[in-house]
Amino acid sequence: RAFRLLGILDVQNTPCARDAILHGAGGSLAAGLLHFLATSRVRRSFDVGFAGFMLTTLGSWFYCRMNNAKLRVQQRIIQDGIRNKVAYEGTVLDPTNRPPAESIRALVTSGTETPPKSPPPLTSSPQDGRT
Repeated sequence: RAFRLLGILDVQNTPCARDAILHGAGGSLAAGLLHFLATSRVRRSFDVGFAGFMLTTLGSWFYCRMNNAKLRVQQRIIQDGIRNKVAYEGTVLDPTNRPPAESIRALVTSGTETPPKSPPPLTSSPQDGRT
């Protein structure tokens, strides 16, 4: 049977829930204890601890969910790449079947087009005729 937090959140089956709750507990303990040691006010320290729990839990939750979303996008891109490799393997569109760059240059220069001429080298002669 799964553990439910407040009867609504299934902690075992919800991604990032367990880690977020544990980080929140640590954050609340640290914030409340530090505030109590600094001020010796019990009620205010409890409030600071509760705020620390909420902020740490939500921050950890959103950070984990964003990382999971990025990971899913990367996996989808990789799966599409693998699917395209399988589809294009052995065809003209296969990127691994391309000729090397030297043979492409040889094909271009052997055609009717001539490569562009390079400009003449610059000389350092003065223009007014003095040497």
